[in-house]
Amino acid sequence: MGFFNKQRTDGRTYDGQGEERKGFIDRISFNGEAEDIVWKFPYDNLSIGTQLIVNHSQEAIFLRGGAVCDIFGEGTHTLSTNNIPVLQKLINLPFGGRTPFTAEVYFVSKTVRRNLKFGTINAVPVCDPLYSIPIPVRAFGEYGIRVVDASMLLGELVGTLHTFDTESIIEQFKSVVLQQLNASFGQFVKQERISVVDLPAYSPQMAQYLQNCLKSEFARYGISLENFNLASINYDEGHPNVQKVLEAQANAAAEIFEAQGRAQRRNIEQYTFQEERQFDVMETAAGNEGGSGQMMGAGMGLGMGVGIGGAFGTQMGNIAGVMTSQQPSSAATPPPPPMPVTYHVLVNNVQQGPYDLPTLQQMAQNGTLTRDTYVWKNGMPQWTKAGESTELQSLFSAVPPPPPIL
Repeated sequence: MGFFNKQRTDGRTYDGQGEERKGFIDRISFNGEAEDIVWKFPYDNLSIGTQLIVNHSQEAIFLRGGAVCDIFGEGTHTLSTNNIPVLQKLINLPFGGRTPFTAEVYFVSKTVRRNLKFGTINAVPVCDPLYSIPIPVRAFGEYGIRVVDASMLLGELVGTLHTFDTESIIEQFKSVVLQQLNASFGQFVKQERISVVDLPAYSPQMAQYLQNCLKSEFARYGISLENFNLASINYDEGHPNVQKVLEAQANAAAEIFEAQGRAQRRNIEQYTFQEERQFDVMETAAGNEGGSGQMMGAGMGLGMGVGIGGAFGTQMGNIAGVMTSQQPSSAATPPPPPMPVTYHVLVNNVQQGPYDLPTLQQMAQNGTLTRDTYVWKNGMPQWTKAGESTELQSLFSAVPPPPPIL
């Protein structure tokens, strides 16, 4: 059934014909289809004493001259001047008797109507906020509605129509839903700061965003938007712009993975980011032509052979010395200040540090560092006792040994 369904079948529409027009209508009840949201009772020759039957989740609305006179909820009602006071006032009904009167009766269903389908007719170009290129997107889904204000629905949408069903709702709101859908794609990706190609993963959030945007539009007609679901958001993966975005995302992911890997290697091999950058500079210089490049290459090979963690500082110092001696005096620059000597300390089987020599001297004085404490620094093949390190022996010269046990 379409939006302008006016079939004049028996019991479906009022045609002003037939014997029913010569007498009184004793019973008014819904006789429409299950899909009808609004159904107009086919006759208007009513009378006081007529029974009105309103089913569950329905309302019956009496109109005269286009104005709403009374609204009845579910149940069985006997029309009288007591329960239709507005109508009685409009047409001056006398009290008592089967007084005839004319009025239009509309039955309005207030049950939730779900599975109302929608979908984009053509792909919608959406500008990707991260890569500034348009991506064509399609979307399909369904929504549900419920009439919350029957009088508003009659006045704003139904008018003089005899029936108004779910297909009528779909047809009436199709352009509204699609216009909001087209506008919301770009708004949503910009708000969430995501790429258009990531939209399928955000279908629930996008559906909620659209429902919030459309609620007020449906409310203008007395309708509540009960749910709004996106069954599919998709794009053509073969489109050139989609390929560009996917390739850019893959490159960015590879860079992040590489950065994480380098950070893990620094942690395992015990060297800093600054030392790693110096290593990269030296490696680049090793590839240059000339004597300094050859010497640098030899140094790099040696350094890599003994391991970055063990001999990185020594190798860098030697290589830097070779490079400095190769440079002309006119272009010579002062070398960087020497790095302080630092040691890692094993205290209660927990690695601490690195600490410089002044800190280690304080630790020796307060007893935290003893001759039997294991220490390690860059260049040492393994952990050794502090008392066996030539460089640290002076720390204990002024520290008395533990007193004897008496």
